[in-house]
Amino acid sequence: MFAFDAETEPLAHGGDLAAARRLFPAAPKPFVDLSTGINPHPYRLPRLSADAFARLPDADAIAALAKAAALAYGAPSAAHVVPAPGTQILLPLVARLAPPGRAAVVTPSYGEFARAAALASHRVAMVRDIAAIGDAQLVFVGNPNNPDGRLFARNDLIAVAESLRPRGGLVVVDEAFMDVAPAGESLAPDAALGNLVVLRSFGKFFGLAGIRLGFALAAPQLAARIAAVLGPWAVSGPALGVGTEALGDKAWIERTRKQLAAAAKKLDAILAGAGLDIVGGTSLFRLARTPRARALFDHLGRAGIVVRRFPEQTEWLRFGLPADAPASRRLQRALAAFRRTG
Repeated sequence: MFAFDAETEPLAHGGDLAAARRLFPAAPKPFVDLSTGINPHPYRLPRLSADAFARLPDADAIAALAKAAALAYGAPSAAHVVPAPGTQILLPLVARLAPPGRAAVVTPSYGEFARAAALASHRVAMVRDIAAIGDAQLVFVGNPNNPDGRLFARNDLIAVAESLRPRGGLVVVDEAFMDVAPAGESLAPDAALGNLVVLRSFGKFFGLAGIRLGFALAAPQLAARIAAVLGPWAVSGPALGVGTEALGDKAWIERTRKQLAAAAKKLDAILAGAGLDIVGGTSLFRLARTPRARALFDHLGRAGIVVRRFPEQTEWLRFGLPADAPASRRLQRALAAFRRTG
């Protein structure tokens, strides 16, 4: 069983500044929000026509976005792509594509996987590795994983899908952070497998989480089932316009991958300089370990800096990328002050 307890975990997800304000009411404002894995330097918003806001989303615009996503992610075709209003809404939907039974969630990972599986009437088992999925009907795995950045080999995940096929099982691979992973690791080209769903998040890498856009990549028959449940006009007109342009901007994508990698190295230097062990992450977030994680979380919060902590991993803290030099300096000062107390 699993549950979020508001008293033990008031910040159940990153980016909840309202909860941070309640938890640290005397903290200086504005908060430096390092609690997410979202690019702090978003893609520039294109000029959109008034029709994007005033009219229902156009079928041709939806098709254009699906084509752009297929090309950007490496899916076999647009027929393998289902645009959605964020990947969060897809989780319980795709969980229902597998017959109710045992669901294996590879942990530590995103907490919503287990909740989505339970909502779809699966019995949830938390497992440490894909080798331990056993007789699961449904498997959820993050790749790269959140929060430790663990990357599973593409061939290993394909083998998992093949092993579930005889019993009608389904593998869901959440590639929310694949945009910053090494090339060739995505399972998007393998979306034609009949029992695999690959989820891709738009908002994290492009820094536009607020427009709520994501994609399910799957075999056309499976994709059609997902699209049918979402219904018409699932993605807003503005999101269609922004997503299509951004996914086709190869120069920005390549430049941003390099910039994020450099920013992650700078953050590593700040954290290591404060005596924290870097134990994982991606170019969009870093995972640090310290036996004083709870005390450091509270200290940073009182200083107006929000990070992610994990009740099940009491020595872990996850840090997103600071948006600018002042935010980095504020983090350095807070970490230095904490170290002097130790």
